[in-house]
Amino acid sequence: MPSVTYVEANGASHTVDVAVGENVMRGALYNGIEGIAGECGGAASCATCHCYVDPAWTEKVGGPADEVEEELLEATACPPTSASRLSCQIIMSDALDGLIVHLPERQF
Repeated sequence: MPSVTYVEANGASHTVDVAVGENVMRGALYNGIEGIAGECGGAASCATCHCYVDPAWTEKVGGPADEVEEELLEATACPPTSASRLSCQIIMSDALDGLIVHLPERQF
């Protein structure tokens, strides 16, 4: 099973296994990772699963956010960057084993 490392804004990191086909948001929620709320349950309609993809992984997760994500990211609690993604839109695969995402200071 591939793993994801979630790095909190304070620098604390948590590496957990996330099943292939599951999204990065649910991986955090199922493992009690603080920093991702996922209020809409992964429907790409709330942006409370905002994360910053580590630069080494940007291309592997499918590059920058698409148009729908971009619109939602404009309303995040912490400023979006070119590395911003909605973690509900990153679907785990074996190719993403070792993925690193950084969490914003807050989601609300």
